[in-house]
Amino acid sequence: MDTLQYEGGEMEWKESARWVKFEEKVEEGGERWSKPHVSTLSLHSLFELRTCLQTGCVLLDLEGYSLPQIVDDIIEKQVQEGLIAPEIREKISFVLLRKHRHQTKKPIHRSLADIGKSSPSSECLLSYLSHNPSQCRSMNDISVTPSTDQLKNKFMKKIPRDAEASNVLIGEVDFLDKPFVAFVRLAQAATLGGLTEVPVPTRFLFVLLGPDGKTKSYNEIGRAMATLMVDDLFSDVAYKARDREDLIAGIDEFLDEVIVLPPGEWDPKIRIEPPKKLPSAEMRKSVFSLNELGQPNGNAGGGAASAEDEEMPAPHELGEELKFTGRFCGGLWLDIKRKVPWFLSDFYEGFHIQSISAVLFIYLGCITNAITFGGLLGDATDNYQGVMESFLGTALAGTVFCLFGGQPLIILTGHPIRLWVGLHSCLQCLILVATDASYIIKYMTRFTEEGFSSLISFIFISDALKKMMSIFSYYPINPDFNPDYITSYRCDCQAPDQVSPLALNASSPLGLENISDYSMFNFSSLDWNQLSKKECLRFGGSLVGKSCKYIPDLAMLSFILFFGTYSMTISLKKFKASRYFPTKCRTLLADFSIIVSILVFCALDYVMSLDTPKLHVPTQIKPTRPDRGWIVMPFGKNPWWMCLASFVPALLVTILIFMDQQITAVIMNRKENKLKKGCGYHLDLFWVGILMAVCSFMGLPWYVAATVISIAHIDSLKMESESSAPGEQPQFLGVREQRLTGILVFVLTGVSVFLAPILQYIPMPVLYGVFLYMGVASLHGIQFWERMKMKLFLMPAKHQPDFVFLRHVPLRRVHLFTLVQITCLAVLWILKSTVAAIIFPVMILGLMVVRKTLDLVFSQHDLAWLDDILPDKDKKKKEDEKKKKEKKKAKSEEHNNSDEEVRTTTIRCCTCMHIICCNCVVFSQSNCPKDSLPTVKIPLKPMSPSCCPNPPNSDPSA
Repeated sequence: MDTLQYEGGEMEWKESARWVKFEEKVEEGGERWSKPHVSTLSLHSLFELRTCLQTGCVLLDLEGYSLPQIVDDIIEKQVQEGLIAPEIREKISFVLLRKHRHQTKKPIHRSLADIGKSSPSSECLLSYLSHNPSQCRSMNDISVTPSTDQLKNKFMKKIPRDAEASNVLIGEVDFLDKPFVAFVRLAQAATLGGLTEVPVPTRFLFVLLGPDGKTKSYNEIGRAMATLMVDDLFSDVAYKARDREDLIAGIDEFLDEVIVLPPGEWDPKIRIEPPKKLPSAEMRKSVFSLNELGQPNGNAGGGAASAEDEEMPAPHELGEELKFTGRFCGGLWLDIKRKVPWFLSDFYEGFHIQSISAVLFIYLGCITNAITFGGLLGDATDNYQGVMESFLGTALAGTVFCLFGGQPLIILTGHPIRLWVGLHSCLQCLILVATDASYIIKYMTRFTEEGFSSLISFIFISDALKKMMSIFSYYPINPDFNPDYITSYRCDCQAPDQVSPLALNASSPLGLENISDYSMFNFSSLDWNQLSKKECLRFGGSLVGKSCKYIPDLAMLSFILFFGTYSMTISLKKFKASRYFPTKCRTLLADFSIIVSILVFCALDYVMSLDTPKLHVPTQIKPTRPDRGWIVMPFGKNPWWMCLASFVPALLVTILIFMDQQITAVIMNRKENKLKKGCGYHLDLFWVGILMAVCSFMGLPWYVAATVISIAHIDSLKMESESSAPGEQPQFLGVREQRLTGILVFVLTGVSVFLAPILQYIPMPVLYGVFLYMGVASLHGIQFWERMKMKLFLMPAKHQPDFVFLRHVPLRRVHLFTLVQITCLAVLWILKSTVAAIIFPVMILGLMVVRKTLDLVFSQHDLAWLDDILPDKDKKKKEDEKKKKEKKKAKSEEHNNSDEEVRTTTIRCCTCMHIICCNCVVFSQSNCPKDSLPTVKIPLKPMSPSCCPNPPNSDPSA
């Protein structure tokens, strides 16, 4: 929006405000733009704008390619319609073609030598003031082509592609006695030289010139016009309008949605911050149908949807991917057909800098997982399966799964199992795939998803904290150390009575390994006090002194590395929403937050030079136990009946694998992640089963979806809009769906043996901090965790956050639902931690049974807000709603009929004021005052004048 200014004897248009989505004003000092804020308009300005469009000039689809031509057409139209006198044509043209000074250009300061000289523009102004503008008609100040400042303006980055401009020109002049108003829509958008701040083609032009003395009113009308033009619905109206009435109808619909704040109850000087998330315009689109533009009266039909209907959560649907086909391997075949068209794009779409961060982050998480669980496997299997098997199995299974799986964003992690159990589980998984058993996933509502994912997240958090506590046990703090007595602390190496040559067989820094005859060596000349701790013990010496048992506070440094990595990662992730540094810099830091945190605290550990526990990676590719090979024979020491008996434990494992894999897939494929390439539940389970058999024959642990790491993987690949309007939060566009990051992660895991010299510098507390971050981050977005985090149990209602489910579900029902979830989570945790862990897979399946039981306790309305409706309940819910509406409609009709019966004795004739029976009289609106009309519809029956001494009208057609 540009306003007409008179400065230094010159007339010019000065940019005063701009809109992309939100309003930005030029601050009073004129040196900078204000913060983006929501436009606050006066209701009076909207009504005045409506009047301007009713009485002004409206030119739609005008053929214009330059501003002088457009101005000529506007003025010619005004003269033809008798809106302005022909003699002021030149004056208006002169004003509209003055130069435009934008915020990027500073005011023109004239030198001392130029003072006193008249510029061409000032000469024209003098001619204009002397009412003789004809001599300067050809001297247009407006530039024909964009200036260098316009082309180099960085503000272009904030404007969406294919955007078009709407220019609003507001000013007051002394030669008009009534406003000059014009609304123009060009047939083709054109770049009008220096008219706009940036070289964006102009589509709309609104001009308001008026008499002196109403500057504030004109500015408010201009702001109202500009605000309307950035409104999604009104801009659609402006593009599709066929005449003036359509534009007025658009303003009327905008007014229907306007909310008025009463004066005196708020400060209009306060600038309202833009919302973090813009509400959807779908509800308003249902109010105003663009297809009805151009009707005789310009009115738009359509009923408004209630706010409750708009906010109502959608039914629980997992799409066509889980449709029961009833054919052998029908679901698997559909998954393959669904994923094949995307196979090539799954690779080339992974070539992005964001993928580098995701690969490094997930890789460190995977190798830490492999080492941790590989150690547990070694303890449980007497090293038949250990760290090396865990590394190799992770690389093999993960690479194959990411290459051919249905959802390559899922990251696999290890489960220990023996050969026959693995083969039986593989067979059972393939049977589930062939029979479309993944259809059961439709019954996994948010209740089951949240319970399982919360459990896995808490396990990650608990394991990270347990590992840190073990470091405190292994490296205890020195509570007895007193700095005041430091002079008494010493540790000496005391020589033994006799030195054994066997102790010298090991290599020594003293060069003793090259001595062949130890008897020839003079040990009496050895200075035992100069030996290190290791050398002293190697030569059979003993350590004597108070400080011999002193160790540095490695536990404290480990805690600093642990908590520092976690907190720095959280801070850098949140830094993306801060106001420091350019957007690209903040985005880059947020994407590489985990890598930056790891590098910073690895450097801190290196500088401190303390012997903190480090990441130890195998340096050779060989089985952990030397007496086994890479192939496990199916028949060996175990009796033959074990091949059959392993079916029972395999069934429990299959349940766990099925639930773990499919729940993780459901979480990954949530609608809020905006995945576009389809799901592959059957295909995922197929490859998990095949890899189960392969890993079992190789003596490797077999693999299933890792919920927490998979969530972290998808979180690291989220995409946001690159250009956003000032004040607008970047819009979430979806996830970078590809196979490349997963493949690289598992390939790097396989070659980690060769990266051992580098990986050995990474402290384990740093990786535990990464584990803690992944566990906490995976809880984000879980409604159950939000209810727990906000402490609704202890918070008065007036202080509770404005969650949408609190608007529709009684608080006591919310508490009851939360208590059920807490109880289920506690039971699962106890089962996992005790000897009863063998039935843990069945209890995971039991979550679905508990959810089914909740239908007996909660209404479908409450469950729709707190959870999801089960598929078989959808039909019942629709029938209940239909019956409810029919009952409500019948009750309303009964109420209206009763109202009519009551009002029959109180209706009077409009003319003679006698009481008239409404069953036999029809009032004519032309004869009856508006206030005397009844508020209910009167049955239309033939008039019976006999019931009224002086009937108002005897014409039956009235």
